[in-house]
Amino acid sequence: VQLVESGGGLVQPGGSLRLSCVTSGFSFSRYAMAWARQVPGKGLEHMSNIASDGTTYYADSVKGRFTISRDNAKNTVYLQMNSLKPEDTAVYLCATRPRPWSDTRALAGVSYWGKGTLVNVSS
Repeated sequence: VQLVESGGGLVQPGGSLRLSCVTSGFSFSRYAMAWARQVPGKGLEHMSNIASDGTTYYADSVKGRFTISRDNAKNTVYLQMNSLKPEDTAVYLCATRPRPWSDTRALAGVSYWGKGTLVNVSS
């Protein structure tokens, strides 16, 4: 199983980035996918998830600015990030499990994790 994130980088406040997580080795279309972020010294934040049926959830901190989507034909999940703020600076990771999440309060039961991609929002 592999989950490989890409698309991170340096962006100015107010800018946009699109993250991708390309997966292999499991039945992607049947799994729920999530994006989380990690800031050094802080806990992991569950930002968004998408179920196999396309149902999505967002944390309040990113609602209205970030959009999660999936392409089952490409075994890929995306995170479109707009109106980026310095506090969005973090390592962004994708995760998956068979059962859908019902919210973004916890990120329990993850089957597989990616290694992450760094997003740096700075002027």
